[in-house]
Amino acid sequence: MNFPMFSIFLAFMNRFNNNARGLSNKTSKTTQKSLQMVPSTMAETWATLSSTIASIMFAWAIVCQYSPYEVRHLIDKFRQRLKDFFNPYIQICIHEFAGDRMKRAEAYTLVEAYLSANTSQSANRLRADMETDNESLVLSMDDYERVTDEFEGITVWWGLRKIPASPRSNYAEQGKRYYKLTFNKRYREMVTKSYLEHVMRKGKEIRMRNRQRRLYTNCAGSIKFSSSSMWSHIPFDHKASFETMALDYDKKKDIVEDLLAFSKNKDFYEKAGKAWKRGYLLYGPPGTGKSTMIAAMANLMSYDVYDLELTGVKDNTELRRLLIETTSKSIIVIEDIDCSLDLTGQRKKKAEQSCLEDEKGKGKKKETKEEGSSGKVTLSGLLNFIDGIWSACGTERLIVFTTNYVEKLDPALIRRGRMDKHVELSYCSFEGFKVLAKNYLNLENHQMFDKIESLIGETKITPADVAENLMPKSPEDDPEIYLSKLIQALEEAKEAAAKKKAKKSKEVELEKKEEVLAEDSKDIEKPE
Repeated sequence: MNFPMFSIFLAFMNRFNNNARGLSNKTSKTTQKSLQMVPSTMAETWATLSSTIASIMFAWAIVCQYSPYEVRHLIDKFRQRLKDFFNPYIQICIHEFAGDRMKRAEAYTLVEAYLSANTSQSANRLRADMETDNESLVLSMDDYERVTDEFEGITVWWGLRKIPASPRSNYAEQGKRYYKLTFNKRYREMVTKSYLEHVMRKGKEIRMRNRQRRLYTNCAGSIKFSSSSMWSHIPFDHKASFETMALDYDKKKDIVEDLLAFSKNKDFYEKAGKAWKRGYLLYGPPGTGKSTMIAAMANLMSYDVYDLELTGVKDNTELRRLLIETTSKSIIVIEDIDCSLDLTGQRKKKAEQSCLEDEKGKGKKKETKEEGSSGKVTLSGLLNFIDGIWSACGTERLIVFTTNYVEKLDPALIRRGRMDKHVELSYCSFEGFKVLAKNYLNLENHQMFDKIESLIGETKITPADVAENLMPKSPEDDPEIYLSKLIQALEEAKEAAAKKKAKKSKEVELEKKEEVLAEDSKDIEKPE
């Protein structure tokens, strides 16, 4: 404060004091009776107080203008310590950007997710934002809003603030937001240890649940471009669920319980010294729902899906790189693994080739040639991908193989420990049909169900075929039309199976007759 301004301020205060005294004297003459209820020294008290304030402001103006920066800094520091000593509350600030980085801080985004889900109903002013990879609106606290949260009997306050523009603040920091957590000092240990961990954990769960999940596929030849990702992706929006799958209830329950137990057993895997992963082998005839099962697993667990195409992988090194770039909470899928590469019975073939090469004396040369012309990924590389050292580079992942012919796979590939759970998806049962009838026709019971139950127990028909026959062309169509269509398909399948069985039995009989004739001819040709 400069001296001209201070002189004006003193003149104003003196005039205020004089007016106050004049007003007191005038009032005492005119309304002496009413002033008997008010202390006679009130005006003088106000005059003294105003003079004291003016003196303090004058002294502070002198200090601020003429004292060195170090003295002012020391005074501010002492004032802040005095304030903190008498203040019963503690504040923790979580800034949107940490340091010079332009990427939002992870802690800030987790707090934002937690508060958006837990306090959006209590805040008076909200901000609506569209998620980057999702089409839904997300509500969060607006600037300078304050909300209350409770945890284990204690109350805390969250506020969203902005760094204001001031000469002392850095220009790059101005306008940046930060969350301010306020709580009583006596709850310091509970808040810093338990409550903040609770906020971070819940924030992660909410982000994982609300994010747009993705379906990835590996990019062929991406190893040439080290700066680009080896995976390309699209939004994963499959609607499959275990409730809508044409599968027996007991089998669905067993799979769901196994998946949920896996997601909650992080401590068990760490204690056992195992990588936090689990392998599933889905096998059965075509059309039995193996791909649908994978989508249902991803929706249940809220995982991303990595569809690995082995024929597009250059070698084992690229396979490892693909594994490294996968994220946690994901499903790595190799569909029709018996057709992806020549991995079936590979060890037996190599043993037979080695024997032939030893006999011909050209083993080494032929082996080199075959290795160069064989599959891009070896069985050994795939086994290391599943449960080797590199498989521990991520956590909470499922590895799923699908095949139509499980007997063709190498036993080492599907042994327990690699493919921990084997799930057979077979032909449609009556219980599976009832699920499909509910999904497609909204029927839980019908008089035609009894006939379908008897036919479906005698016929091998896949859930895909049943679903195709039950698919309505229009919502107004009569469900009996499609039930009759299914019955006709079942009867045709039953008749075709009977013809096939009869044909096979005839072929067996012909083979036996031919063998008998061959033996008789040998007996006739024998010399006496």
